Amino acid sequence: MKGIVCKVCGYVAINGVVPQQCPVCGAKSFEEKNDALKTAVDKVEVGESEKKHIPAIAVIKKCESCWDVYVEIGEIQHPMTSEHSIQHVDFYIDQEFISRVMFTPDKLNPVVTLNLKSGVGKIAAVDLCNLHGAWFNEIDL
Repeated sequence: MKGIVCKVCGYVAINGVVPQQCPVCGAKSFEEKNDALKTAVDKVEVGESEKKHIPAIAVIKKCESCWDVYVEIGEIQHPMTSEHSIQHVDFYIDQEFISRVMFTPDKLNPVVTLNLKSGVGKIAAVDLCNLHGAWFNEIDL
């Protein structure tokens, strides 16, 4: 999947628009990549690599104006060692960046929950594996 990637921190602008500066690190250095994000959409059969990397997203309404977005990386647990790990997960609503959660190898599993004020639109998650690149998934809120 095509995306505009920050050359400093790996943020991906999934809306196709080059930002004036990176919303994560503030850099102004980007490159367009045709393979910026990997998904399972185009594959007939999902293999082990996809099962370890594709973010699984679940949304749970907690109250009238709060929604929990739960993201777990991989159907098969992804390694979290200094040699091979998920570095971070970026979150987007309707293709606009809202948050980044960083992971420390050897200390954490790649699972995160955000609490949103609105349950309208599409929520997307992009995780970055230090060996296999960025992986994308999205669902309707």
